[in-house]
Amino acid sequence: MPKGANVSLTALSEDAGAVVVSLGWSSASGAGDADVSVLLLDENGKVRDENDFYFYNNPAAADGSVQLLGKVPTDNGDEDRISVDLTAVPEGVARIVVAASRYAGARFGDLDDLRMTVADRSGEPLVGYSIDDAGVETAFIFGELYRRGEEWKFRAVGQGYETGLAGLATDFGIPVLEESEGPEEAEEAEEAKLGGEREPEELADPAQAAQGLGTADAAAAFPAAPPVPEPAAEPVDGTRPQPEPDGAAAPVAVPAQTRGRGPRTTRKKVTLPKVAKKSLAENDSWSPARLFPVPSLKSDREREVRATSVLLSVMAQVPEFGRRLTAGFGAPAGRMQTFTEVSLPHGDTPRRPDGVIRVERAGKLWTALVETKTNGNPLKAEQVQAYMDIAARRGYEAVITLSNDVALEGRPMVEVKVDGRRKHKVSLWHLSWAEVAHQAQMLIRHEGVGNAAHAWLLQELLEYLRHEQSGCHGFQNMGAAWVPVRKGIEDETLGHGDARTVEVVESWERLIRQVCLRLGGELGQKALPVQRARRGSDPQARRVAAADRLCADGKLFAELRVDGTTSVIAVSADLRTSKVRTTVDVPAPEGAYPLVMVKRLLKLLAEAPADLHVESLLDAGPGAGAGPGSGPRGTLERLRPEPGDLLPAEGSTVVGFRLSLLKGMGSTRGNTESGFIRSVDDAVERFYHGVVAHLGPIEPRGGRRG
Repeated sequence: MPKGANVSLTALSEDAGAVVVSLGWSSASGAGDADVSVLLLDENGKVRDENDFYFYNNPAAADGSVQLLGKVPTDNGDEDRISVDLTAVPEGVARIVVAASRYAGARFGDLDDLRMTVADRSGEPLVGYSIDDAGVETAFIFGELYRRGEEWKFRAVGQGYETGLAGLATDFGIPVLEESEGPEEAEEAEEAKLGGEREPEELADPAQAAQGLGTADAAAAFPAAPPVPEPAAEPVDGTRPQPEPDGAAAPVAVPAQTRGRGPRTTRKKVTLPKVAKKSLAENDSWSPARLFPVPSLKSDREREVRATSVLLSVMAQVPEFGRRLTAGFGAPAGRMQTFTEVSLPHGDTPRRPDGVIRVERAGKLWTALVETKTNGNPLKAEQVQAYMDIAARRGYEAVITLSNDVALEGRPMVEVKVDGRRKHKVSLWHLSWAEVAHQAQMLIRHEGVGNAAHAWLLQELLEYLRHEQSGCHGFQNMGAAWVPVRKGIEDETLGHGDARTVEVVESWERLIRQVCLRLGGELGQKALPVQRARRGSDPQARRVAAADRLCADGKLFAELRVDGTTSVIAVSADLRTSKVRTTVDVPAPEGAYPLVMVKRLLKLLAEAPADLHVESLLDAGPGAGAGPGSGPRGTLERLRPEPGDLLPAEGSTVVGFRLSLLKGMGSTRGNTESGFIRSVDDAVERFYHGVVAHLGPIEPRGGRRG
């Protein structure tokens, strides 16, 4: 639909009581990102209080009306989804504004394919809107949902702000504090406003968490701003009415959106430290008592039953965790109860799904059946099909499968048939045990949970998942095709079109997604694979092309990026040389003295491994191709005493540097000490912490040519 147009949601769907709003974008470099925010406005066009502003650190409304479902990777970018239950929106809310903002000086004009989609609760798209005129704006209102009489309508807005989140929020009565002071001064100023309260403190150890120790509460208060009235008419020309002040609004406590230190919230948050206090055990042979013991597990069936019960019980007791895992599946925010080994009728033989999740909100129930596999066991299509049929007959909303495998875009974990004649639709979703562990780690290490007991429960869950006998270790096997494909590449007998190479590429993609989960959980930031394919391209066709490249050069290749950084980490596994290479390119600042620039780079890499390969990238000149040319290179150990060796003798312009680490590749297809999966995981972790984490601007002050 065109900019400024509006449409009634009830005219588009019989079930418009709940919708899923998606904001999407892409970037050729893979470095594009934005943060989604939602504002609930009253008739005067302003927020009522701090609970009307939702963003990445305040992702869900207590009444279930708004839930930020998070980002999912697409073929060549990201898509951020928001669940809006219009039946739960308070009567005092007249408009729901959906926006996004960028940070660190990034502009929306640098992104491609800016788009917004509104779908019904089943995921069926209702209406779409593309923004094709973005430029210098650092914040954008994509669209809004608003009441008109007894119905809800959608308006395509497309209004940008050069002043970022602060300018956008001010329009709706939320002035955001600009961080003009340094970190210490800003913290002191905020503490002064709070009467001396400090940031939430971490608990000393899980034992303290069990005793229920709390943390300090912190919130930043902001001055009021004049309201923005609701337009009397419905514009269709893309223009928006200008605000007309009609009185002062009450002060609103809203967290400031920042990078680095992260926003403050008005809610208490508890996190556990990465390193616990010194143990009181006499020696290392003493094992600490665990809430969820695992050594007694002897069979796959016992592992499945125990893992399902442990996970579902923690989900029900820790609301933040339960909501985090189910929000993306369309579950509302409400009272959750979980069950195991439930008997449900199915023909002559009742079926017993491993678990059932029920969420109650406003007297309505959302129900999902759970099928669990551990220890690398595959899901069975016949079982999942039976649960899909049961869910459809009983009016349940979803079937959730859970295993060590990682789902791929455009590739279902199991093939099921859906009876199109049934009006009730059942969604099929998949979770990896690695994703479960990732979400638990994000909450207790970085984002925090509501109280200390919840943090301790999540810690116990993590200990259980990490135990060698739990069977919940994530993707652990490259598959049956791995050994013959690797041998075929080594002896040059592998032919193009061999279906086994596609299987290996799929396993490689699963591995990279799991590497991103583990790295992101450790850092507290999202880490996502970078896809440079065109929007809308067929994922399977992309995998076939990668399989052809594997046959040709014997290499598996992938790229990943950590949220909030511009560095793209390339990972290459050479099956001919049995080496894993991790690489990152560092651009050179324009006009800087070459030798000063090299010395600065080596100083930043003072703690990097001595075997790091450093290569200068040269300006190849016009018509020489898309990429830079290769210049002098050497290991960090050799270059430290002689930094000038990295400069080209012929005086070519240095446009950047390429940093690479090589690591031996595991020979087996599993996750053992000598396995391929472990070697790739270790290579990425070593490269990020040893190299990428130390990178910054490579030009010191005064380093430019005068």
